[in-house]
Amino acid sequence: MTRPDVTVVVAVYNTMPYLTECLDSLVGQSIGLQRLQVVAVDDGSTDDSGKELDRFAERYPDVFTVVHQPNSGGPAAPSNRALELATGRYVYFIGSDDHLGEEALERMVSYADAHESDVVIGKMVGTNGRYVHQKLYTGNRDVTLADPDLPFTLSNTKLFRRELVEQYGLRFPEDMPVGSDQPFTIEACVRARKISVISDYICYYAVKRGDASNITYRADHVARLRCTGRIMEHTAALIPAGPRRDAVLKRHFDWELSKLLQKDFPALDLATRREVSEGVGALVDTYLTDGLRDGTGVKRRVRFGLARSGAVGELTRAIADETAHGAPPFLLEGERAFALYPGFRDPAVGLDERWYEATESVSGRLSAGTRLRSAAWDQQGEEISLVVGLRTGVTGDTSSAVVALAQGALPQSADKAGARKLPGDVPRPRRSGTLTAEADEEGGGTLLTARIPLAAAKSKRGLRLYVDVAGSTYEIPVRTDGLPMPLARRWGSTNPHRVAADPNTKGRLVITTAPLWEPKSGVGARLRRTLSRSKRK
Repeated sequence: MTRPDVTVVVAVYNTMPYLTECLDSLVGQSIGLQRLQVVAVDDGSTDDSGKELDRFAERYPDVFTVVHQPNSGGPAAPSNRALELATGRYVYFIGSDDHLGEEALERMVSYADAHESDVVIGKMVGTNGRYVHQKLYTGNRDVTLADPDLPFTLSNTKLFRRELVEQYGLRFPEDMPVGSDQPFTIEACVRARKISVISDYICYYAVKRGDASNITYRADHVARLRCTGRIMEHTAALIPAGPRRDAVLKRHFDWELSKLLQKDFPALDLATRREVSEGVGALVDTYLTDGLRDGTGVKRRVRFGLARSGAVGELTRAIADETAHGAPPFLLEGERAFALYPGFRDPAVGLDERWYEATESVSGRLSAGTRLRSAAWDQQGEEISLVVGLRTGVTGDTSSAVVALAQGALPQSADKAGARKLPGDVPRPRRSGTLTAEADEEGGGTLLTARIPLAAAKSKRGLRLYVDVAGSTYEIPVRTDGLPMPLARRWGSTNPHRVAADPNTKGRLVITTAPLWEPKSGVGARLRRTLSRSKRK
């Protein structure tokens, strides 16, 4: 029998009915059955997965090798067993609930041969709500682990040159219930002569099961912590300290460790919270370099710092409070801004204030912390003003704050909530009318009351708050959030106008002013001038 070009490894445990689509996608590959070997290991399935594998092996005896073994508790052992039976020049791993695009294997093998690549990453997408990181797929290109996006794509669902796998004895650690593919993938990428990405074709469809029973979704906090620690330790043994190691470990701080300190953390029993906090703190102490710390957003950074300090109570409160009430306010001190999480400048916690300092863009957090509290008209004779009350998520030195009506839509640089950091060449608006500020004693932050005079002109402008945070000016559109708006008002006798306050399609407050009636050319305009002159007589 001719040596196959590629061996596809399928570790299987209770994945019916998804398994059928997975296997169908393999036998339907354009590379052809004569160039394909499939090694499927049934890891003690209790559904019909084993029978389905046997059915395919009976139908395609020259392609399928099926092994049945007692359950091992994870995908590592069946994957290792399959590697012992692999004969292809390349080996490819697929989740037994996922499936491939028809040309996936042919394209990846051809690319590896043409470019002498040891690892080829075919474009992956998620289905049924499965998240798959997409930033890596910007074109067909070569990458390294120093690329900021490759470390966020460390699953083993890639094409590996089998000579590389065997040369370095690459296998999956069988005592890791989750994440066992990462040590394999990281070492393969470290050892590889060339790593290539195929972005112009969807090779892999990652499926989130309807019952969310993928193993990643089932593992508990302690198991995930232990496995993440193993991965980080393995990485540190392969890559010397420095920017290359930081580029890989950034992923584990941003993803695996951050996910241990999310909204489900406060619901854990105290002993588990202490164990997780202590474990995360130890990894922070060992691997979170100054560069990684300073490049981490303040929300995650504070949580890591509290774990490192052993402040389990403050950590629990920081997560619970933010889940229930949103991000805490920022304390503005000159050109510095600090997020007022529990433990800030608390000697008992002993965490340096730099952990609380906002050094990244905070537009989204400012958007979430800005709320409209009231809106009304104040009419004095021929003049009218808009009077609004706002709550903003900053405290301390708010003297730079401006509430203004701005023309036009926000640019594409704005975040999802609409706020943006103004470029240095864009002037901030000047304050018109009056603005008063007082501390929000209940929710923190600052309560602003602005009185903005309105001009008798045709205009449509959005209400926006401008505030300086950490040396940058942020422009924040004000949302109505269902608050009743004042009724449209007419003002002016000699030049009557109408003003209205309404939310736009994005829920942001827009103030529209216009003449009650506008002159038109021709007879209508002449009639208006005649009527106007007769009124003056």
